[in-house]
Parts: sequence; C-alpha cells; structure tokens
Amino acid sequence: MKQKRTKATDVKPKIRKQVLERDKHCIICGSHQFLSIAHVHLSRAHGGLGVPENLCVLCAHCHGKLDNGLEKYTKPIKEEIKKYMSRIYPSVDIDLLKYKKL
Repeated sequence: MKQKRTKATDVKPKIRKQVLERDKHCIICGSHQFLSIAHVHLSRAHGGLGVPENLCVLCAHCHGKLDNGLEKYTKPIKEEIKKYMSRIYPSVDIDLLKYKKL
C-alpha cells in the first residue's frame, strides 16, 4: 500500500490528461514526442504535490536536462518554466504545493 506522501505527490490520470491538454507539447523546445509530466516548482522528492499548478509537460530530453543536467543546462530551463507557469498561475503560493503531514 502506498504511503500518504506518495499518493499526494503522484500525478493522477485525470490531472495528467488535464496538464497534457493545457500544454500540448514540451514547453521548452516545442517537441510533441516522448512527452512526460514534470514536477516543476517542487519536485516529488521534496514533497511537491501532483497538482496542475506544480506540473508541466516536458519532452524526455528536456526533462532529463532538468533533472540530471549541469547547472548551465538546468538554470535556463528552470527560468523558462517559471515564466511559463507564472503566466498561467500568476499568484500561485509555492508553500501550498508541498505535501504537509497531518
């Protein structure tokens, strides 16, 4: 059985579909291939919730650079994601995107 934190940080199929329909392609390079959903403000490892305000569409290449790249690659990607997400959710409270143990 999954723990509460794991359930909260998972991306449910309904949310995955919603984010894919919202973004339509990789928001960094525009690719329509090998798309994945990325936790962007707060990673799953840091308790980032699987909610649309914390998720975007990235291709496998850009997602890999974001998660495993050198700072020279991750910094511009993070800046681009921040600009994109702030246009959609201008007043998102990052603190509300983190799993909080009850």
